[in-house]
Amino acid sequence: MEIDQWKAQIERERREKDRFLGQGWQSPIPPEDRAEFRGLDYYLPDPHLRFEIELHEHKDKRAMRMAYTKGEERDFIQWGEFRFRIGDEECVLQAYKSDAEEEQLFIPFRDATSGQETYGAGRYLDLNAARNRTADAKWILDLNGAYNPWCVYSENYTCPFVPRENWLAVPVRAGEKNYPKSSEFTVAWK
Repeated sequence: MEIDQWKAQIERERREKDRFLGQGWQSPIPPEDRAEFRGLDYYLPDPHLRFEIELHEHKDKRAMRMAYTKGEERDFIQWGEFRFRIGDEECVLQAYKSDAEEEQLFIPFRDATSGQETYGAGRYLDLNAARNRTADAKWILDLNGAYNPWCVYSENYTCPFVPRENWLAVPVRAGEKNYPKSSEFTVAWK
């Protein structure tokens, strides 16, 4: 896909999401806040933060429990890892599945923008095999698609905290920025 087409697709997806958040009956934004909603704040699309790379699938897939914002925990499988560079920094992000049979990868992450320019508890990426694979079986890891969890918009939702292994030291200036009405969670990490 050419850069102009890629940027146009991102902008179209962002408009659709903003329309859903502001008007959709299933929007996580409370109805009383939707009238004031004018769209999310996004970083400009950056082609340097889009990677077509291999998923290094773990031979021994580790089951783990991921903590959620309301105190519960849920089971995930640490499926594999993506290795890439941002600037001069080597980065590794673990990809998780909630079930071995599913075709989707869940990649929660924090970075140097978390708590300042972006949501403090981190952002997420969802990769679907049908949509995010190339013809040569590489994954498209596009950090421009990083999104805020629904608990940013309302305390009615619970969202997984980002495991420490997915805390990046570099800034990822791609995807969604912080939502002004978000409430920050205080996390005690061991």
